[in-house]
Amino acid sequence: MKCFIVIDTNVVLSSLQSKNGKSFALISKIGSGLFDFAISVPLILEYEAILNNHLDTNIFSDSDIEDFIDYICSVGIKTKIFYLWKPYLRDPFDDHVLELAINAEAETIVTFNKKDFREAETLGIKIETPKEFLEEMEV
Repeated sequence: MKCFIVIDTNVVLSSLQSKNGKSFALISKIGSGLFDFAISVPLILEYEAILNNHLDTNIFSDSDIEDFIDYICSVGIKTKIFYLWKPYLRDPFDDHVLELAINAEAETIVTFNKKDFREAETLGIKIETPKEFLEEMEV
């Protein structure tokens, strides 16, 4: 069964910092048909800012990051968000991720910060780590 998810920025960053973790395994499955994922302008801007500020510039050039973002934009499901739920989460910087999940009707937010999204579960959205998500998908 194909799942529709939102991938939090911490998972994207982690996937590019190490090829050994479950976040890398998850990001490597983008485009495989296992799942679809929602993107929005605020989330893409956040991905870009965090990657530019936290990735090792000896390993990743600006062009590498731009190519990665371009790929994410080409395969992600573009979704407009309307900020009807702000503020809702403990961390207001995560509200746009929840808004995206709600507007895209995503089943799951994949994140390492499960505690920050606890309130989203009351809205019927699952909050899972990359490991939990991949295990659920039996990958």
